[in-house]
Amino acid sequence: MDWIQIGSVVLLGAMLIFIFPRMRHAVKNAPKGSSKDWLNYLMILVVVGLFIVFLVQMV
Repeated sequence: MDWIQIGSVVLLGAMLIFIFPRMRHAVKNAPKGSSKDWLNYLMILVVVGLFIVFLVQMV
């Protein structure tokens, strides 16, 4: 390993150490989704999936 790879590993490790507490706090205090929110999310995923299938069929 050269110095750039070692520095990258050190910075990645430091980033994970600093981000983890914030991530845990955000997950704990996040608003809970209702069934309507999840249904809207699912409908958007289906529309995007159908659009991707359409694009693949056009090729």
